[in-house]
Amino acid sequence: MIDSRKFRDVLSAYPTGVCVVAAQGSDGRKHAMVVGSFSSISLDPPLVGFCPAKTSSSWQGIAEVGRFCVSVLGHEQLEYCKRFAASSPDKFAGLSHRSSPGGQPILDGVLAWIDCVTEVVHEVGDHLLVVGRVEQLEKERDTLPLLFFGGKYHKIEDVRG
Repeated sequence: MIDSRKFRDVLSAYPTGVCVVAAQGSDGRKHAMVVGSFSSISLDPPLVGFCPAKTSSSWQGIAEVGRFCVSVLGHEQLEYCKRFAASSPDKFAGLSHRSSPGGQPILDGVLAWIDCVTEVVHEVGDHLLVVGRVEQLEKERDTLPLLFFGGKYHKIEDVRG
């Protein structure tokens, strides 16, 4: 049996990007969560995925909508990360954002956004694998991403040369 603390320690050697997954229900209520497990899955058809905990109340709200928009955070957007990682009845209060073509929240000033319809959800251990079919996407800024590495958030040095 693998010790969960050792598992986290070893996997913290692998850096991940940080994004916010958000959805807005027909009642106008917005749901959002920070995700470090986001990944491209397929080019044809265009599919992406992420892995929320089964117990996530934020995911439950997003799941009910059946679609979501991913906002990819830049290195200077740690405050967005903190806001959307915390439990709050209205994580968008006072925050500049707009709607995606599919009607889902996009945070202003992000690196990119990806508008999706939920394709399939699979149970995997204590998490879910959510696969989204990409309907629209856009790169908005050419800057460095916010990264999670070694249990902390980081800005990487510019490796673009």
